Amino acid sequence: MDTIYFELPLIEWIGYLASTIVLISLSLSSIVKLRIYNLIGAAIFSFYGFYIDALPVGIMNLVICFFNVYYLRSLLFKKEVFEGIWSDKPDEYLRLFLNYHMKDIQRFFPGFSAEQAKTSQMLVAVRDMNVAGVMLLSDRGNGSADVVLDYVTPQYRDYKTGKYLLKKFRRMMIDKGIKQLNATSQNDMHIKYLQKVGFVQTGETFVLKI
Repeated sequence: MDTIYFELPLIEWIGYLASTIVLISLSLSSIVKLRIYNLIGAAIFSFYGFYIDALPVGIMNLVICFFNVYYLRSLLFKKEVFEGIWSDKPDEYLRLFLNYHMKDIQRFFPGFSAEQAKTSQMLVAVRDMNVAGVMLLSDRGNGSADVVLDYVTPQYRDYKTGKYLLKKFRRMMIDKGIKQLNATSQNDMHIKYLQKVGFVQTGETFVLKI
């Protein structure tokens, strides 16, 4: 640990690394990712504290590690209750939801406006009685529908919400004559999400066969 890199001992670089990881963890919107990054940062910080004989730093961060493990266990293994709502007539609540999250929505759907919801069918995912995500579909009438919006709130971005909606309403889509969903995206995070829930890229469009 006495090796010098850029005029600083290796142990000091380890301390800076721990600080950086903890800082990154606090910038994450996903609670699970926040806990994971914070656990890693705290573990490195604990090692750093014990190594330099700074017992308060080592002990405190070790305790933080235990807290993170405890809450991660609860988050990862908690049995969640999912419910789904389909509506052909978007309501006032949807308008409030969209307006509240509009800034974040437009990160993934830059051209989206709340006006588009008026002519769309609405699918809502509810997790533990909290609205986790909204999908808006525009039926083309030719056996396919365009995904106007597929938005999940930050704390629920773990792919479960989208997969649940598609599974829950697959039968209903078929009954309504929808055999294919079409989506477009230029956002890397959203593209990764589409691929995770089963969409396949065809040219500039992502397609999901129902």
